[in-house]
Amino acid sequence: MNTTMNLVLQGPQADPATLARLAQLASPQRTTDVGAHVLRCEGVTFDADLKERVDAAAFEAGVDATFIAAGRSLADVRLVAMDMDSTLITIECIDEIADMQGLKPQVSEITEAAMRGELDFSESLRRRVALLAGLDAGALQQVYDERLRISPGGEAMLKAVQAAGIKTLLVSGGFTFFTERLGARLGLDYTHANVLEIADGKLTGRVVGGIVDAEEKKRTVERVCTELGISPSQAVVMGDGANDLRMMGIAGLSVAFRAKPVVRAQADVALNFSGLDGLLTILA
Repeated sequence: MNTTMNLVLQGPQADPATLARLAQLASPQRTTDVGAHVLRCEGVTFDADLKERVDAAAFEAGVDATFIAAGRSLADVRLVAMDMDSTLITIECIDEIADMQGLKPQVSEITEAAMRGELDFSESLRRRVALLAGLDAGALQQVYDERLRISPGGEAMLKAVQAAGIKTLLVSGGFTFFTERLGARLGLDYTHANVLEIADGKLTGRVVGGIVDAEEKKRTVERVCTELGISPSQAVVMGDGANDLRMMGIAGLSVAFRAKPVVRAQADVALNFSGLDGLLTILA
């Protein structure tokens, strides 16, 4: 069954000619220039074949293509939930901590396999954390100070979301050392992550308590929605790895940010080239 939708085309390097060429593939009733590198196509007759053609052509052109129901806006959203590593921030914290131990290649390999969905996340996390045993806990602060960076568009997206009165949740299979500091720095409403065990100033190689895996991420989004008295359909959930798919699956709008192919394929929105603030354009 065909549905009429809008198509938002955006890319930081996209020129008007490229956007117009991609728009033609969708045969819209009309187009609107939303910004220097953004074109909204309205009245597009949507089907799966069209999406596949537009997605492929857009990806090749370095453009993000998002089909979305007409009239959807930021006003529909009550919660924005985000993964941390490689979503809100540009790094995988555990890989950078491992680098302090000279173990980044070994840990990164396990991280990548887990992100692609090839390894059980909880088991992969235990294996990676175990490799960190004996590392001085000061390495965590060093990673935060020297290597942690907010992803492009992240701060602009959060400022707009917060100005609109929308609550924010950072839920991570990473560590509370980082989520708590980011929460305070960025004014986030909720954070949830794993607790690294530290004894005598050194990492023990263990996690305290339960592990924040895919199911726990989903439960956390549900828990916060219940606390706010809203439905998960009023939440936007952003992530990049297989561990995010369950929480993305219950959201009203799921956003894959610079994500693994398995995640892009299942998300409502894929931001492969735009910053996190690309969400604002889609819901403008």
